[in-house]
Amino acid sequence: MESFFVIILPLAIGYAFSKGKIFDDKAPIILNQFLIYIALPALVLLKIPTIKIDSNVLTPIVISWVVMLSSAVLIIILSKVMNFVRDVTGSLLLVAVLGNTSFLGIPMITSYLGQASLPYIVIYDQIGTFLALATYGTLIVSLYTNANGFSIRDMVKKVITFPPFIALVFAFLVGDFKYPSAIIKTFEMLSATIVPLALVSVGLQLQLKLPSGTLKPFSVALITKLVFAPLVAIVVCKIFGFSGFATDVSILESAMGPMITAGVVASMAGLAPRLSAAIVGYGILFSFVSVYLINMFFVS
Repeated sequence: MESFFVIILPLAIGYAFSKGKIFDDKAPIILNQFLIYIALPALVLLKIPTIKIDSNVLTPIVISWVVMLSSAVLIIILSKVMNFVRDVTGSLLLVAVLGNTSFLGIPMITSYLGQASLPYIVIYDQIGTFLALATYGTLIVSLYTNANGFSIRDMVKKVITFPPFIALVFAFLVGDFKYPSAIIKTFEMLSATIVPLALVSVGLQLQLKLPSGTLKPFSVALITKLVFAPLVAIVVCKIFGFSGFATDVSILESAMGPMITAGVVASMAGLAPRLSAAIVGYGILFSFVSVYLINMFFVS
């Protein structure tokens, strides 16, 4: 219960500050920039060198991509069956497929599994979710809007210029290199800011107004993201015989609520902006319950 309040209180503070107009409208952008350009790279550089390179490293990569692709296929099928309009389908293919595996995943999973889960969270997020946002997300926007088409060049540029991904590549290259103690303490100090700032940032961006007449796509999105996705992860683990700590982390990551950035991308592309925002907002809140239940019944 204590872990729950540690997560929910900063989130509630961010939401209350948003409603009370305490911070400038640009506050979430500034917080996100600090996290992406400073705190997350520090975390990656600190934790990735501590991970033992073995078959367990593949677990979060395999699970993340199988879960996302399976969810996308389900969304396409249900959208056709239920005759969703094109922009709604495009929205769901973003917010019901891409999870909040860093800003929400880090505080939630570490509260359940401890700091040792961080390297696997980073791998799931960077090689799974982030790469999907840059590649799959770009493709979806191109297909479901009047954009100028899918650009491999732009996609590659997004990947190779993303600070946490650069840090990830560097961390793998240096291997088990021992940083000077001053550098380690600096990384520890900066990475310690991720949990409170990420949760406050998420709270500042929560939108809980559900547009009328959108209950069906709203329900499809949340069931896909919060129920179907983790069940796929669990089945994949059974089929491939995955077990252990990396598997537990990956299952919980698959159950995270929708990615805020995916909702922003959907809104900027004109893909059902209000529906996208509502799915992200309610999805994050409902994920506290779904992740708790999955951790209770399916995580060793």
